[in-house]
Amino acid sequence: MRKQMNDCLLLVDLQNDYFPGGNMELVDTKKAATNAQLLLQQFRKENLPIVHIQHLSTRAGSTFFLPETHGVAINEMVCPHEGEKVVIKNFPNSFRETELLETLKKAQVTNIVICGAMSHMCIDATTRAAFDLGFSCVVAEDACATKDLTFKGKTIKARDVHASFMAALSAPYAAVLTTQEIIKKMA
Repeated sequence: MRKQMNDCLLLVDLQNDYFPGGNMELVDTKKAATNAQLLLQQFRKENLPIVHIQHLSTRAGSTFFLPETHGVAINEMVCPHEGEKVVIKNFPNSFRETELLETLKKAQVTNIVICGAMSHMCIDATTRAAFDLGFSCVVAEDACATKDLTFKGKTIKARDVHASFMAALSAPYAAVLTTQEIIKKMA
């Protein structure tokens, strides 16, 4: 993944509600955001396109990412700079009923580096959609976070949820790499 002008960084849902004290705190969100911050700095340094995805909950009964709350804001660790695109979404798939596809086509993006939250939900849905739309995808696995899940009375630890989804995405949907592997390949 050598640096190319058609590379874009997609930061998905790194919003306050997923951080400590938020309404939907994830496991190791700060660690994931620290790695996302490194990718963000690298893309800014290389003057490559960056798109921030911000989820706004509109479903009845939603408990997080509520409009006009502190929790819906993009976290300060990765907040957008002036001129960086912010796409608002209401569904796990960042392309569904948003301007994301149009934004990427306008910037002639063909390769997307994806990071953010949650590994099992919006990262999965967005990566699969991007692949189906013809983009080459890289998922920064250590710049993603998730939470423990429960299924049929059994708790699946966040690390296992994350590993399962990264394994599933790794073929054929994306190259699943660490932040440092991505940065090294960009050099």
